[in-house]
Order: sequence, then structure tokens, then C-alpha cells
Amino acid sequence: MIASLSGRVTATGPDSAVVEVGGVGLLVSCTPATLATLRLGERATLATSLVVREDSLTLYGFADEDERLVFELVQTVTGIGPRLAQSMLAVHAPDQLRRAVMTDDLVALTKVPGVGRKGAQRIVLELKDRLGPPRGTSAAAGPGRVASAAGGEGWQGQVHAALLGLGWTVRDADEAVSVVAAEVAVSDLTDAPDVSALLKSALRSLSRA
Repeated sequence: MIASLSGRVTATGPDSAVVEVGGVGLLVSCTPATLATLRLGERATLATSLVVREDSLTLYGFADEDERLVFELVQTVTGIGPRLAQSMLAVHAPDQLRRAVMTDDLVALTKVPGVGRKGAQRIVLELKDRLGPPRGTSAAAGPGRVASAAGGEGWQGQVHAALLGLGWTVRDADEAVSVVAAEVAVSDLTDAPDVSALLKSALRSLSRA
């Protein structure tokens, strides 16, 4: 198993990045929050989990070990594979997932695209004794930890790409970004927008549609 990697970031996309390690470019699938911490041409260190299938080897990358731990634990739930586990971390930070499971917060869990009420109940049932309580750090360093270096077009493009990566259509992503853009305009933000928080707002608008 490849537990971590460290190298220069040579490319980024809506849901992945290429990190060059020893002259080899490794494609790493990441959440929007993790991607927002990467900078082209700069070195990065990611915790990783290698998912092996008959026809593929997929490397998933995370900002820290706690995200990787939660990613792997979530996949022990019946019916949840790596893509859905990654989507859960795209919407909720590790401690937020722990809190949702601990408090039977099905509403929070069903905000993840692809997780219905029955799926949320199964997640609570199978993970309640395994995820443990919130650790007190991930929530503060979760979705709020990622801020876009640029506002306006920058955050809109990131949120739009993240929604497409999570399986929404172009039309859905366009409408959700428009809704969030209106909210940002009303709030009159002076600081760089929090991309992960804006992504959550976009997902909430889609769940209400």
C-alpha cells in the first residue's frame, strides 16, 4: 500500500492532481478541499490510500492522516465505495462526519450526493462504534480550512468543477453556482471566499431543488 507521497505538483484538475515523485507523475484523486491546498510547481505531501480493482489502480490523496482514516472506515459500510466515501469528505470534514454519526444526524448525511435516508441510517448503524467522537481539531480545520487564493471567477470555477466531479450535471452546477454567487453578493464578503463552505452552500441549494 502507498501510505503517502511527497513531490512537486505538476497538474491539477476538477477532482485530481498529478504529483511527480522520483521522475514519475502519479495521478491522485482528491477532494476539492485537498486540491485547494495544492499549488502548481510547489512541493506537496499527501496521505494516500490505494484502491485496487481488477481493471484499475486508483490512488486517493488527503490533506492529513485523519482524512485517510475516515475515508477507509467509511468504505466498510455496506454499499459505499471509494468514490462515495470521497464525496462524503468533500461535503463534511472528518469531525463533522463523526458528529453526524454520533448524533444520528441523518439530514447532514443525506446532504452527500448519492446518500439517501436508508443509506444514512446504515452509515450510522455500522459506524457509530467505529468512528468515535469528534477529535476537536478537524472541525476547525475542516471545510473552513480551505480558502481560495482568489475570489470571483476563482471560487466559481472551483465550485463548478467540484460539483461536476461529484456527479452533478453542467446545468445543475451552473444553477447552484448562480445561487451561491447571489448569496456572496448579498453578504458583501471582503475576505477571500471559503471554497469548501461555498461548495456546501451549492450542495444545499441542489438538495432543495
